[in-house]
Amino acid sequence: MTTETGLAPLSGVRARVVTCSTRAATGVYADRGGPLIVASLREWGADVEEPVVVPDGPGVGAALRAAVDAAYDLVLTTGGTGCAPTDVTPEQTRPVLDREIPGIAEAIRAYGVAAAVPTAMLSRGLAGLTGRCIVINLPGSTGGVRDALAVLEPVLPHLISQVRGGDHR
Repeated sequence: MTTETGLAPLSGVRARVVTCSTRAATGVYADRGGPLIVASLREWGADVEEPVVVPDGPGVGAALRAAVDAAYDLVLTTGGTGCAPTDVTPEQTRPVLDREIPGIAEAIRAYGVAAAVPTAMLSRGLAGLTGRCIVINLPGSTGGVRDALAVLEPVLPHLISQVRGGDHR
């Protein structure tokens, strides 16, 4: 996939992926969502390293602040958006955000529900801006990650352009 300029749509974008899961962080199981996100971002032309895997809780907020401090353009998290007692990714994300973009999280939830996954409506993920850094919480399941990426693919280039001062098309 390339733009009319011949470049990948996220060419020049520095991205960070944070997997929020105590079980993946402690080796109970392998992180599967983070690598899916990394593969898509690379396919779209972003400069992205392997995911950072952190346990649920304060480590999520610390990883987000570190990514913002490192001047990433885009930070995508996966996991910790549900209703289990340890699912606190939104609570760790909200204090990091300067401005929320609720339509992104709403669209991700709606896409999942429309795809016959009624539990998608239980995701409490957030999206927003911290300065010029875009932060978006994705669900933890691989299906939820795929749905979220389908929602994000057509909108991320425009969003990044706007954050960088571009005008509406």
